[in-house]
Amino acid sequence: MASSLTKGAAVQESTPVSGGKTFFGHPRGLATLFMTEMWERFSFYGMRSLLVLYLLAGGPDAKPGSQGGGLAMPEANAVAIYSVYLAMVYLLAMPGGWFGDRVWGPRKTVAISAVIIMVGHLTLAAPGQGMFFAGMALVALGSGLLKANISTMVGHLYDGPQDPRRDGGFTIFYMGINLGGFAAPLVIGTIGQTVNWHLGFAVAALGMALGLVMFLVGTRHLDPKSSVVPTPLTHQERNSTLRKGLIWLGVAAVFYGVVGGTGHFTLNWAMIPITLAGLVIPAWVIIRIKRDKDLSGTEQAKVSGFIWLFVAAAAFWMIFDQGGSTVQAFAETKTSDEIFGIGFPSTWFQSLNPMFIMALAPVFAWLWLWLARRNREPNTAVKFAMALVLIGASFFVFVVPMSMAAEGTGKVSPLWLVTIYMAQTIGELCLSPVGLSVTTKLAPAKYASQMMGVWFLAVTAGDCTTSLLSIAKVDLSGTPIVALEASLAVLAGVAVWMYRKKAAGLMGNVH
Repeated sequence: MASSLTKGAAVQESTPVSGGKTFFGHPRGLATLFMTEMWERFSFYGMRSLLVLYLLAGGPDAKPGSQGGGLAMPEANAVAIYSVYLAMVYLLAMPGGWFGDRVWGPRKTVAISAVIIMVGHLTLAAPGQGMFFAGMALVALGSGLLKANISTMVGHLYDGPQDPRRDGGFTIFYMGINLGGFAAPLVIGTIGQTVNWHLGFAVAALGMALGLVMFLVGTRHLDPKSSVVPTPLTHQERNSTLRKGLIWLGVAAVFYGVVGGTGHFTLNWAMIPITLAGLVIPAWVIIRIKRDKDLSGTEQAKVSGFIWLFVAAAAFWMIFDQGGSTVQAFAETKTSDEIFGIGFPSTWFQSLNPMFIMALAPVFAWLWLWLARRNREPNTAVKFAMALVLIGASFFVFVVPMSMAAEGTGKVSPLWLVTIYMAQTIGELCLSPVGLSVTTKLAPAKYASQMMGVWFLAVTAGDCTTSLLSIAKVDLSGTPIVALEASLAVLAGVAVWMYRKKAAGLMGNVH
């Protein structure tokens, strides 16, 4: 999945950099941010393509005869860890935006986050389970810090929301995300899976290093506003925030020190609290906004409409993100690794989604406009219903090769997975960009920036649900559970479609 996050900016102190050379007709700073994001996504998706396979390597659920040297975990644990990792990336985007707004400013936050990501990948490149989890935490932290702020700087390049180049600029930026995501499994995945896991993680660090260098070299082309802290913390706020942070850190250190010192620590002592936090925090944030007495009746209704969409999106991402865990594990162990006589590593399947995004996103943008001109464009609720039905259909398709593999007919054709990823990508195009757009329209003025962060928490909620099921020993790779997930997604899509008029009524003038 690839999305962009834009936020309101401080009052502009100077006009965006213009004149001289441009980048496809856009400010030169867009090239800097495009390359930075491309290389960051290259490192992120490269590491992600290796994550589950590295966790499985050498264990009971790994592919027979595959490279060892991994953490030898069962598939349930690997899926839980993968899901928590993705959930934390999106959960940390909210405090990442806060750091950009209140502490460092977007430009400094992006530079620091790039260093954290690079160090995280280098830590992953070192052997040992402790180094692995430390590296994964650093990458998640850095990605969360970077995610909101680099998109904010893209917005700074243009003369306000009405600049006619703005949407085109974000489209070009979006392509950089998917270029990095497409190339990463082909390069990092191949090296890590066929040569050495840790060398693959090191190549991911190299990718982030290239992005950081390009960011620092091209920083002169960015708007000066990107260096400004929009609403800096006061001295009292800074001391209060630091004090509260140290207290919570101390409580955690004491608690886990006691658990570890008494010999009771297991992985679940870390996984379960994080997973529950990923479910409780989104619910708490939405309830807090919904109960705000300052919101008008119309704003309250729009927030209620947003809740419908949030729940639908969480259900969608719960299945979609299993494309890198449950489906990837199936690709490794039960899917043929050659087509037309040409062999390839299973990590290459992770390039299908960004490839389909780049091919189909322009088609969908044209399709919605074509339907709108004829007053036949489906509204947001219908598009969400379509996304849920498609994601459910992808898992109904998944049931077929799973059943074939269970019957011992040998490895299944890779075209089954191509079909699954294509259906999921079409569903993503019906939900992800539409959700971003409608969130900006439904957000109350008081929460214009925060609501965009809340939208990303739908990913956190969906992935934490998957993690919780894995921790509870639910067999997500079993045909009955996959069929159940598919059925529930389709039923949710039908429910959203049936209540589309009610949802449209809550959303008011937002189509």
